[in-house]
Amino acid sequence: MTGGSTGVLPEAVDVVVVGAGGAGMSAALAASHQGLDTVLIEKSAYFGGNTARSGGGVWIPGNYALEEAGEVAADDREQARLYLDTIVGDRVPKVRRDTYLDRGPEVLEFIKQKTPLRFVWVPEYADYLPEQAGGRARGRSVEAVPMDARFLGDELDRLHPAYTKAPANLIVMQRDFRKLSLGLRTLGGPLTMIRVLFKRMVTLMLRKKMFAMGNAIAIGLRKGLVDAGVPVAYETDLVDLLVEDGRVVGVVVERDGVRREIRARRGVILGSGGFEHNQELREKFLPAPTNTEWSTGAPSNTGGGLVAGTAAGAATDLLDDAWWGPTIPLPGRAWFCLAERNLPGSIMVNGAGQRYMNEALPYVEATHAMYEGEATGVSHVPSYLVFDQTYRNRYLFAGVAGRQPFPGRWYKEGVVTRADSLAALAEKLGLPEGSLDATVERFNGFARSGVDEDFHRGESAYDKYYSDPTVKPNCSLAPIQKGPFYAVKIVAGDLGTKGGLVTDERARVLREDGSVIEGLYAAGNVSSAVMGTTYPGPGGTIGPALVFGYLAAEDIARATPATPTPSSPIEETA
Repeated sequence: MTGGSTGVLPEAVDVVVVGAGGAGMSAALAASHQGLDTVLIEKSAYFGGNTARSGGGVWIPGNYALEEAGEVAADDREQARLYLDTIVGDRVPKVRRDTYLDRGPEVLEFIKQKTPLRFVWVPEYADYLPEQAGGRARGRSVEAVPMDARFLGDELDRLHPAYTKAPANLIVMQRDFRKLSLGLRTLGGPLTMIRVLFKRMVTLMLRKKMFAMGNAIAIGLRKGLVDAGVPVAYETDLVDLLVEDGRVVGVVVERDGVRREIRARRGVILGSGGFEHNQELREKFLPAPTNTEWSTGAPSNTGGGLVAGTAAGAATDLLDDAWWGPTIPLPGRAWFCLAERNLPGSIMVNGAGQRYMNEALPYVEATHAMYEGEATGVSHVPSYLVFDQTYRNRYLFAGVAGRQPFPGRWYKEGVVTRADSLAALAEKLGLPEGSLDATVERFNGFARSGVDEDFHRGESAYDKYYSDPTVKPNCSLAPIQKGPFYAVKIVAGDLGTKGGLVTDERARVLREDGSVIEGLYAAGNVSSAVMGTTYPGPGGTIGPALVFGYLAAEDIARATPATPTPSSPIEETA
């Protein structure tokens, strides 16, 4: 089909885009609509990358979906600017942050016009640091409207597999997950499950193929590429960049064991993701301990774009950071621990059996706290999420419903430990004698008073989002007192790395001296994050990927002269 998978690699195009995730597909879509002859190459056999595997939030203040929900105040963009100025600061140039805020709504409008993708506000999903100047307790995140993906035909088989399995057509949006995690504690939980199951039955009867969250974003962008006639070359790995007289003029790729060149008359846009599945690079740049198995990022993200870009002279930044999140290392897969930490009746303790942070912190900040322990001599990696039978009965946990037993394999492989008393649990975990009892006793006092005197859990609007509104006086705190008791291993996982090639506000890749590498652009996790070392709110990764992919294509169309195509033919492959 036009704009479908290509078996033939062109010898030359205007623009080569590397990576079929959110950044790459946004860039390719924008380049095509700028009238540029474009090819998208993808290392894996799938489209979607980390975007397809995500919860699908997008953090772009002032966009049309927020306007439609009546959630854009007259000063929202300036408040968002103040917010990023406050939490990101000088770690990232202000012009880059401001460009993101100023152009972001335009990019979502472009996607609305050129794809079937539509976004809606996620009600009350607070910014991650809402009490900071400019932060918003009601949130600025939007998510994709679920869509019937039958329009993709056989190309739908190339959608990147999710990091955790769910039944076909079981459509759960971010707004639903909050309620489902509470189980039967509120009326919203069972009503949401009934609605989700009813919709699944209807869609199955109608033979629809419904998708939501990150899947919907990836599918919508892919349909846009099909309609625009942009070919996607799968299983085509970036090996190197072609550089002539200091300008990037194409790429060297490998497919089926054969290397070929593709010339780029106007430019190359890297959207190839981070290096989260490259153990060597993780050990070189990220804090220790670290492990590829702790990441929920796409397995094909091994840093190819980063390596090629640095070889071409690019500067790098933030390589020691990631889109972190406390993670449960389940057998065969990592589980990003989100609501489980926020729900009342659980605490996280380190190897000394002590609490060391507000467990309900946003996930990047929480993992920063985990790694800070390495400098003190008291290891926080792994940590243990400790809770009792009351908590286990009440809440959904890592996909397992309340009162439902944990899989035996979780116990066998040491992910979950259970004991009849806290002392016995501490002994099984190898914690100092009496430490866990003392920690829980102190925490239980805070739960009864409603004030966490040590770490202020439950005070932030974000803490409250995944809490239990039926628990008083603090919806994020409940005592741990009814055996048996459980401890679940928590490691320093991630959604992907956030360090990469340094770019400017036009997504142009820069050298160490600040000069531009002509013809080379980057967006998404192959570039250093516009959010610096922090995370503003749900969708703080996908938003910049979409925006800077778009801006890269715009800059190529506006300002980049074409380079001549060599006269000698370049081999193509079927």
